[in-house]
Amino acid sequence: MSSSEETQPDEAPSGDAPSGDAPEPASSAKGADKVEGAPGAEGAPSAKSAPGATGELSQELREHLRARRRAGDGWVETPRGRFWGLFGAAGLLLHDPERGVLLQHRVSWSAHGGTWGVPGGAIDAGETPLTGAIRECHEEAGVPQLDGADIRIIHTHVVDMEGWSYTTVVARTLAHLEEYVNDIESVELRWVPLPEVTDYPLHPGFAAAWPKLRGVLEG
Repeated sequence: MSSSEETQPDEAPSGDAPSGDAPEPASSAKGADKVEGAPGAEGAPSAKSAPGATGELSQELREHLRARRRAGDGWVETPRGRFWGLFGAAGLLLHDPERGVLLQHRVSWSAHGGTWGVPGGAIDAGETPLTGAIRECHEEAGVPQLDGADIRIIHTHVVDMEGWSYTTVVARTLAHLEEYVNDIESVELRWVPLPEVTDYPLHPGFAAAWPKLRGVLEG
């Protein structure tokens, strides 16, 4: 389904709706420099990248996405738009006090491709927003543990769109987590210091929610 037919809430940090026609992200020169810089380049935080990641949604990738469909995958029509996730969606904002927050660089063929946001996606049948957020992050970044033993939940931020909602679960790490790209919808994962988050071309929903989320982390 083309992202041109998708409506994203301004305050919802991210999602993983499939797309074959993702729009190009708007970015400042400073943010673009950071995004395009190679991992480990001067002035850029460390990053984990997906080997051979491309911007094309091939037939092989389409078949892979169909094979991993879950009960929660699908569109929901609401008075405020059309959203991905039959039971809503959720994302996990992980914060390491020494490294910053873990952001995901979205592959170009995904919805809002090329932008940065939190790992997340559709909540599955029988899941809570908390368990859904942890599962999605684990599937996409390899962290945290599925039982949440290596993180501490400090806040949940809910955006209600009249029949669909997005929950951002905010958590602090209790150990040094070793993330890695574990999903074809991610180009790169990066720990970003809080003051530098807005230097990146952010997913529009995450950009809108970030001031509140940063306030929680700094409070």
